[in-house]
Order: sequence, then structure tokens, then C-alpha cells
Amino acid sequence: MNISYKWLKEYVDFELSPQEVCEALTSEGLEVGSLEEHQAIKGGLRGLVIGKVETCEAHPNSDHLHVCTVDLGQGELQQIVCGAPNVAAGQKVVVATVGCKLYDGDKEFVIKKSKLRGVESNGMICAEDEIGVGTDHSGIIVLPESAKVGMPAAEYYHVESDYLIEVDITPNRSDACSHYGVARDLYAWLVRHGMKTSLHRPGCEAFKVDNHDLDIAVEVEDNKKCPRYCAVTLKGCEVKESPAWLQERLQIIGLRPINNIVDITNYIMFAYGQPLHCFDADMIKGNKVIVKSLPDGTPFVTLDGVEHKLSHEDIVICNEEEPMCIAGVFGGKGSGTYENTTNVLFESAYFNPTSIRKSARRHGLNTDASFRFERGIDPNGQIYALKQAAILARELAGGTVSMEIK
Repeated sequence: MNISYKWLKEYVDFELSPQEVCEALTSEGLEVGSLEEHQAIKGGLRGLVIGKVETCEAHPNSDHLHVCTVDLGQGELQQIVCGAPNVAAGQKVVVATVGCKLYDGDKEFVIKKSKLRGVESNGMICAEDEIGVGTDHSGIIVLPESAKVGMPAAEYYHVESDYLIEVDITPNRSDACSHYGVARDLYAWLVRHGMKTSLHRPGCEAFKVDNHDLDIAVEVEDNKKCPRYCAVTLKGCEVKESPAWLQERLQIIGLRPINNIVDITNYIMFAYGQPLHCFDADMIKGNKVIVKSLPDGTPFVTLDGVEHKLSHEDIVICNEEEPMCIAGVFGGKGSGTYENTTNVLFESAYFNPTSIRKSARRHGLNTDASFRFERGIDPNGQIYALKQAAILARELAGGTVSMEIK
């Protein structure tokens, strides 16, 4: 399982280096398979500094180039030829110095001393897209007057590397299938070694029921296979792209962002170890969720468009007319959230581990959710995860909590 070093720091206080964290976790029984640096911006803005354009004159052999002298805070002014239409004397700019590596997708190119139409150039004054801090290419970046000459661009843009820690999860360590779970082990190690630390996670004080406009009934027919099933609805959500912080959280651990609602469920699962599922509430026929088994051979099409034949041993999440989800394993086609979804139902449950393992093997499906359910998640973590999802959904999608948690 992939763990983000920076994400881990949200739950436990420590001053260990990434390598020291790996050694501590391995000594606690969570063996680390690999440690990899992850740069928020490829190259980490190395070799880029803040400069000031002291002079800017027209190039003698070009109608669009300018010859600039730039102060990089090193005592000696550097001559740089620039083709941007907005370059002017007095500007604070971002400069790629000689030897700096810039990236265009997978392509790498090195800034070298060169001559442009017969005039020497010792660097490049950069646009946003050329250094990875934006997409604009209409002109160079012009920084506020307060920008300090000579400051590394990485420091100015607060670019910090994260580190990806790959933890090998054994079947008996379902409690460590999340960042908070790993944080608990690290916290125990820190305490045992007399280091100052604390363990914490967000509270649920912000959760509240706004109205009862979308009340959906819940019925569990098989309490042995589903000892606990919780749900809450949100009305008036706007399904859209997630904010950058949430996308970055998912991308570093190898997940592709989908939309804000789906991303919230993935975030909660990898943060706290509780898998969630989100339904378009308007597609729940009869306004009722029923957790039950269906007859052998009942056809069911999963989200990936593949048809499966259900077994009577599968636990299935249904509405009053049809199955919507193979519980703890895979959602059904048409049951998720889409661009036009406005009303959602979040599901948070505890399923019998053996039942989930058999269903996953029976249908040849292995998901992040089934990986956790079949190992046995915390049977008391459902309400907390559900409230955290609702709080995030209100913040990121603008919805209102529209029923009591059931």
C-alpha cells in the first residue's frame, strides 16, 4: 500500500526523515518495500531563481526579440535574450540559469549558453507553462515587486517534495490499510523511543443535518453478512473537478481523480481505512436501500460494463426493483455519480470478511474496497467516516445533509 510522507504528517507529529520513518515502520512490523521521492513539479524548480530585469533593449537583428540584463542576486548581471512581448525593465521575473533542466512532458532540455541572432544569451526568462506552475504562454511571469532577487523559485512557490512509502500489508494487519492506521503504529514507535509526538485526526463537530428533504429507507435482511450498514444523503450537490489539494493527495498514491464526490470516497478510504460507496440518490428506485442476497444466476452489470451472474451467497445492495452493487466489491452500472448528479447517498458499512473474500474471488474482482473488507476493517469506524465524507461534500460540492444517519 502506498503512503504519502506529507499526508502521514497530518495525523502524527514527528521530525523523522522519510528514510527514518521507513526504518521505524519496518521495526514495528510494517515492512517497507520502497521509498520514492515525488516532485510536485517535475524537476522541483531546481536551477530557477528570481531575477530583476535591469535593462531591456530591442535586439539589433530582430523585430521581436529583446536583449535584457538581469540581476540574479549574484553580483554580476547576466545578459539574456527574450522573445516575450511583455518583457520590460524593472520587472521581477523567473529565470532558468545555465545548466537548469526544464521539462515538456517526458522531454527534458537543458538551458545552455547560446547566441540568438548573433547576441549571447545566458539563461531564459520563463513563462508559467515552461516551468510547470501554470498553463499560460502569452508572456513571461511578472512577479510582485516584493519578490526577492536571488531567491530560488522553489522557495518562492513553496515547492516541496513528497515521498511515497510502499508498505507491505500482511493479511493480519487490516488496521494499517490507511494513513491513519500507519500513523498509529508510527506514534507507538515514537512514544516507545521517548520522542515528543501526538496523534490526531479531524473531529466531526462540523457535521449537522440540514434538513430531511431526501429521506431514504435502509433495510438489512442478512445481519450475519452485513452486521452494520450506515447511510446519509446530500441534496443539491454540484459534481465537478476536485480542488488541487485533493487531486494531489490521490495522485501521489497512484489514484486517478474522477470527480469531487467519488474522490471524497477514495480519500476517506485511504485516510481512515473505511471504504465508502456513493450512489446517485435519484436512481435508488422506491427511495429504499435493501441489503440482501439474490437468486443464483441473477444478471448484474458492474461499472466497467461487464455482466456477472450473482450467487445466492453474494451480499448485494439493492433498491426496491434491482441490484445496485455487489456489497464491498464493485458498484453497478448506473449506480454511481455522474456529471448531472445532484443528489447523492453515501454508504458506509461493515461486511463479513469471509463473505466479501468469496464474492471477490467468485467474480474475479479485486478492488481497494474488497482488499480492506476481506481482511476485516474496524467495525466501529463507519459513522466517523460517513460524517467526514458529508463534511467534505458540503465543502467541496455545496450539498446539504438531507437525512439523519441510518
